[in-house]
This record gives sequence, C-alpha cells and structure tokens, in this order.
Amino acid sequence: MSDMFEPPKTTPKIAVVGAGAMGSVYAGLFAEAGYDVTVVDIWAAHISAISEAGLRLEGASGDRVVAGIRAVPSVADAGPCDLYVIATKAGGVGDAAAGIANVMHPASLVLTIQNGLGAGDRIARHMSTDNVLLGVAEGFGASIKAAGHIHHNAMRLIRIGELNGGDTARLKWVESIWKNAGFNAQAFADIHQLVWEKFICNVMCSAPCTAFECTIGGLFADPQRRKVALGCMLEAYHIGRAKGINFSFDDAVAYGTKFAALMPDANPSMRLDHFAGKKSEIDAINGMVPELGAALGIATPYNDTLVALVRAKEAQFN
Repeated sequence: MSDMFEPPKTTPKIAVVGAGAMGSVYAGLFAEAGYDVTVVDIWAAHISAISEAGLRLEGASGDRVVAGIRAVPSVADAGPCDLYVIATKAGGVGDAAAGIANVMHPASLVLTIQNGLGAGDRIARHMSTDNVLLGVAEGFGASIKAAGHIHHNAMRLIRIGELNGGDTARLKWVESIWKNAGFNAQAFADIHQLVWEKFICNVMCSAPCTAFECTIGGLFADPQRRKVALGCMLEAYHIGRAKGINFSFDDAVAYGTKFAALMPDANPSMRLDHFAGKKSEIDAINGMVPELGAALGIATPYNDTLVALVRAKEAQFN
C-alpha cells in the first residue's frame, strides 16, 4: 500500500520504456542525476547508438553526450526496477505494461505519461493498478534528430499523481526523483483534473490541425477552422463535466483559446506522425470523445467527423 512506502536505500533503479524523443530526454537527465537508468525501445539503431556512443541531448538543457545509460530492446532485459516510466505512444502502453508485469517486484512503481486518455485502463489489463501513477508532461517539445540524438525545445512541467487520487509518500518520492534530475515537477492530489485539462486541449488541436493540415496558429486564424476546433474541445469538456472532473475554470473557450495562443507555430504530435507517414494516437485523443459520449448519451458530431477524416488519411499509410 502507498501509505507503507519506503524509498529504496540504494541508488534508484529506473527503466524508461519507450525511448522516443520524450523518453530519451527523461532518461538522459535521470542518468545525469546519477540514477541507474535503462532505456527500453524496439528501434534497434537507437538502442545500438546509445549503447555504443551514449545519448546526445541538445536544446533547452544544453548540448552534450550522456554516457552510462543501459539500452535494451525489451523490458525483460531491464529486469526489476524501483520505477518504470512508460513513455510510449498510447498504442504501446499495453505491451509495455505486460512486459513490466513479468519483471517488476512488489514495491515497483509504474508512472505512465501519455497524451489522451485510457492509459490506466490499458495497464489494468496486465497488472494491478495499486502501484500505478499518472503523469502529464506540459510544455515539452522534443524531436529525434537521428538514432541516439535528441533535440528538445523546452520542458515546462511534469505533473504526477496517484491513479486513484490522494497525496502519498511514494508520490512525493517520485516527485523528488524528477526534481533532483532538473525537471520542474509537481505532485497533485487530483491528477485527473490535469489529465483532462490537457486532454481537451489535445482534442482541440490534434485532429483539427491534422485534418486541415495547418499549425495551431493557422487553425485559429481561420474562423471556420476555429469553430471546428472549439467544437471538438467543448464536446470533450462537457463529457468531462458529466464525469465529475473538477476543472479549474468555467470558461472552456477562453481556456482553450489562451492555450492555442501560446504556441501558434506548433504542430500537434498527431500531425507530425502524419508527416512521417505513421498512424497517430487518434484512438486515445479525439477517438475517445465519441466513445465516452456514447456511454453518457452526449452527442459528439465534431469529433465523429474529425476522427473519420483522420482515420481515412491513415488508411493510406502502410
């Protein structure tokens, strides 16, 4: 139980499962803080580059090569750890959880950080969620320059919380892990509020920017596109209210518009996936809105349409 938590007496052993752009940034800064860090990823060239030459990080935290990171192709190779950070795309969470369940020890903690909703449910299919925490990454921009080489623009805030809510000793310990590695991190008793506040902004920008093939600034500069974006967001907001989410604001349009104004040149990760010819996280972002709406009897015509458009685009990908 979380109230019986005792932090490890040795150097924390951490596995970052999913060494994409964001996961690699996490791993690099954890390693620089002196933690025992393993990254797990199926991209063989990336794993080889990190193993042979270290991880090159450049951008907001400087340009250098971080040594001492163990890089492996499967969670089984990482073995038992004190903390597993699942940094995969939403579609990879289930496989990551299945692998972790086979090697974790009873006191291991699992922190999952994804866009969209449903990560907790995907994990629950493979393990008890008693030791699972949720995270929200805010204001991070990261990209893969090449195998073993990551660039990041910013790293504003990591928010973390218990899946079932509350303020616990283990939550504070995980917060300290991030803070000691140079991240701005904060523990929250109600992480679902933060998850949903990010979710409605993702819904507002992701599928609309992808369908209209524009940046967030381009989305809001055109009145018709702006109407569609805000329509998507409001459907998600009303569902959240119906589910009892305690949003920190009453004017969702003002909140969403302010969010969009902060990053006019940005492309959501969904559109970046399409640039790369890859399928996106549509199921965990805009695709969740019709699913949740149907369960609650709330109509979601904006998201129904945008999801169909994005999926039609993705049907052309291999």
